Amino acid sequence: MNGTSAESLRQKSCKPCEGGASPLSREEAGRLLEGLDGWEVNSGGKLIRRKWTTRDFKAAVEFLDRVAAIAEEDQHHPDVHLTGYRHVTIELTTHAINGLSENDFIVAAKIDTLPVALRE
Repeated sequence: MNGTSAESLRQKSCKPCEGGASPLSREEAGRLLEGLDGWEVNSGGKLIRRKWTTRDFKAAVEFLDRVAAIAEEDQHHPDVHLTGYRHVTIELTTHAINGLSENDFIVAAKIDTLPVALRE
């Protein structure tokens, strides 16, 4: 089975995920990850992460503000980290199931469409 394209993920909306549902297997997560650029699954297989180095602090905050808008729209919220005034890390996991769901990949694909002023 081939990976899911980022475009097909962006066309979806997150669905509520309650405890009791099973997280994605490593194989399922790997297939979804194939469609995303720059994201990686952590060693425990419970979250995906991507890092950016922005031009400056203002660019980082503007990017995170756009990420927040996507998270609110889909009601699926990432953990966001801003360190060293311009280093942004975004982590996605589905806390209710203590692992990855399709929602994490949907939000990641949407984040990838956002403009971000990167350090040159």
